[in-house]
Parts: sequence; structure tokens; C-alpha cells
Amino acid sequence: MNARERFLNTMHFKGTDRCPWWEMWYWGDTLQRWYGEGLPRDVHLIEYFGVDRRESIGINQGLVPGFEEKTIEETDEYRVFVRSDGVKCKQFKTGGVRTMPHWIEFPVKDRASWNEFRKRLDPHSPVRYPLWWEEKKMIWANRDYPLSIGGGSLYGWPRNWIGMENLAVMFYDDPMLVHDIMEYLTEFIIATVQKAVQEVRIDYVLMWEDMSFKSGPLISPKLVREFMLPRYKRIVNVFRSAGIDAIFVDSDGNVDELIPIWLEAGINGTYPLEIAAGTDIVALRKKYGRDLLMIGGIDKRAMAAGPEAIRRELLSKLPFMAKQGGYIPWCDHLVPPDVSFRNYMYYLNLMKDITLDPDRYAYEAEREGLARW
Repeated sequence: MNARERFLNTMHFKGTDRCPWWEMWYWGDTLQRWYGEGLPRDVHLIEYFGVDRRESIGINQGLVPGFEEKTIEETDEYRVFVRSDGVKCKQFKTGGVRTMPHWIEFPVKDRASWNEFRKRLDPHSPVRYPLWWEEKKMIWANRDYPLSIGGGSLYGWPRNWIGMENLAVMFYDDPMLVHDIMEYLTEFIIATVQKAVQEVRIDYVLMWEDMSFKSGPLISPKLVREFMLPRYKRIVNVFRSAGIDAIFVDSDGNVDELIPIWLEAGINGTYPLEIAAGTDIVALRKKYGRDLLMIGGIDKRAMAAGPEAIRRELLSKLPFMAKQGGYIPWCDHLVPPDVSFRNYMYYLNLMKDITLDPDRYAYEAEREGLARW
């Protein structure tokens, strides 16, 4: 069974030789640590780790052109700069990639700034599609691996451009502007993907929102239903009309209150299923059955803690999830740098063993009191 067949069968709850072996990927600091712990520097990570091939169609849905990146101020402790998305921020130089910047100023403040900003979101810009499109189409026609396309964002993008608190206030102080922004983005997303879904057999969609934190959504489900649900349905209809029925949305945090809305919209998958936010993939499978597709849900903290914690984490989830289908295991975010190379290889090898023989490991989980199914 090739990687594409394996993915499609898994997503449709059909028989497979095993579930796909994927990974969300790794922080740069993680790889730097691993190079010092034995990871060869001259290898392709996908090949070295033995994970399945997958590719994206590579539609550019970013700002065209992006803002000029420039440094405003720099000291030994921090740098103040403007990013390519127009956000002015202050980045401290300690703490590595996981240190969040301090947001100073956002490019979208009101209707006038939005009207200027959206000029960078012309869906018909020639650089939206990769060069040699016709040649790529011929290659993809004969592929044996799954192919994805970006499904855009209705909340996450504006949140980045406006600021989380500013956008929260805007929902109440200027709701028509929020409607106009999300309406424009809906049309933008549809326009950018239309050609691709008509000309290429695409297997799945990856949307991005990052609209939850540890205890729940960053905006109320009521606002999601009013501002986003009808527009989600229009976007999803474009994909489903093209025969694409695995549509995922990426959001960190606790998404329990959002899943029913996404399902109503036709978005039937989510990732990375953050465990520190209280996500329970076994409980979600029991609750939603085959209505919900999932990727992720392996606790990064267990990966950091060592073999015994990793074993307990995997035995309590993977035998059940692998047998059920509709699920791909990976870390519940990018693998962080507190995970040693040795621990990650232990996780990777045990994950593969369990998904190749879930019945055997289900017995071990039951024997050790770790089974929750």
C-alpha cells in the first residue's frame, strides 16, 4: 500500500496496513540540540525518520507584496522590528524560538487601514501559483503520496493583522468592518483555490485558525456562528464540490466548543490536539465517532519526560486510535527542544511498533491498566 492509498483509507475508516507515519515538524532549536546528540547533519529528515511522504500544492495565500522587513532598534537584549506582515514587535534575544515577541503595533486599525492593507491580498496576482504549473500537474497526476492545499483563515489572519485584543473589541465596536474583512477573505480564499481544485486531484485541505487557548476559544461560539459559520460553509463547498472530503483546521488550545461548529460547516478534521489544554483524543473519538478526523494528540511533555512516560502516553491512546481509523499520530505541536534526540527516537520507534500491531499493544495496555476504551 502506497502513502496516498494509506492516507485515503485511513481518512475513510477503511482497512490499511497501518496508519500514516507523519510529524508536524520540529523547532529549529530542537534540531540544533539533536545535531549535538547524534542526529546526522547530512540527511533528509523525512527519510531518516522513516515517515511517509506528503506534499502541499503550494498556493501562495500570503501578502503580495509583503511589508519591507526592517529593524527599528536593536540592543544586546532585544530587537524592535517590522515583520513581513506589517506587525511591529519587540523580540528578546533570550529563550530561543519559543519566546513570544511583544506586539507593539498592528497594520490594520480601522476601515481606512484595512482598505489599504487588502491591496496586498489580490487573489489574481501571478505569484499565487507556482511556476511550471502545467508540469507540476502532470507530476501530481501520477503521484503515490497525499497532496494537500491550504484552506486559508477567517479568524487567525485578521487576529495577526489587527491584534487579538483589538479584534475582540472590534467585534462589538465595529462589527460591520469585521464582517467586511471576513467576507473579503472568504472570496479571496475561494478565488485562490478554485483553479487548483478544478485541475488537480487534491486529497485534503489544511485550514489555519489558532483561535483557542488553554481553557477554550478566544472568541465566543456565538460570534463564530454569526461571523464565520456561513462563510466556512461557502469555502468548504468549493472543496467538497471538487471531491475533497478531508478538511482539517489547525488550532492550538482547547477546541471542544468549536468542533461542533466546524462539523456543521463541513470541516471534519482538526489538529494538533493540544494535551496541555485538556484535549482527550480517545474521548473525542468516542463522542464523535467517524464524523471527526484527527491528527496529533501525543503529549510533548511526555516526549520530554522520557521512555516510561512516552510508553504510558502511547499505550493509553494509540492501540485504540490506530484500530479505529481516521487518525494520524504526531506531537501535539512542533516537537520542542526539551525533547532529547534519544527520547524522540524512542517515541518514533514505539509509535511505529504500536500502529503496526495495535492488537498486541491493546492487550499490554489492558494488562497494565492504561486502556481507556
